[in-house]
Amino acid sequence: MKSIVVIDGGTRPDGNTATLTDQALIGLSVEKILLRDHTINPIIDMRHHSDGFQDREDDYNTIIDQILAYDILIFSTPIYWYSMSGLMKNFVDRWSQSLRDSNYPDFKAKMAAKKAYVIAVGGDNPHVKGLPMIQQFQHIVDFMGIDFGGYILGVGNKPGDILQDKKALFAATQLKNELI
Repeated sequence: MKSIVVIDGGTRPDGNTATLTDQALIGLSVEKILLRDHTINPIIDMRHHSDGFQDREDDYNTIIDQILAYDILIFSTPIYWYSMSGLMKNFVDRWSQSLRDSNYPDFKAKMAAKKAYVIAVGGDNPHVKGLPMIQQFQHIVDFMGIDFGGYILGVGNKPGDILQDKKALFAATQLKNELI
């Protein structure tokens, strides 16, 4: 069985996105990384500086060390302002640093050996307005060489709303069956 890690970009415990993600993973052994419980500073672009990127003295490298051990990445994020959460964006932006970090000489190759999925919930027509975010994830994983396994978009605003989205719950069951 492939090892699975959830990278949770939600800002509230038990939010709709976490609930939908949990539905997709019932009975599976997974690691969850709650980005809200870590400090990930925004990237400072040092690509063209003679000293290169500097350590930001935060939790980012610890999280990268964790996810590199897994085969499957599940990006779980609420849709905020028609994109991924700021927590998730900061995390992904920092990949630019890892691509040039001598402590991760094979970062891109190791990431390319993975498969990724996205689970996202939004309240404002996410099946249409969430698609640019899905395209963004598609571009991110394509650049890294990661196999994009697919995505689930759910409808929910207030806590618990996602439990009324039968299509998203069905898609979560389908994903779970794929991951078994």
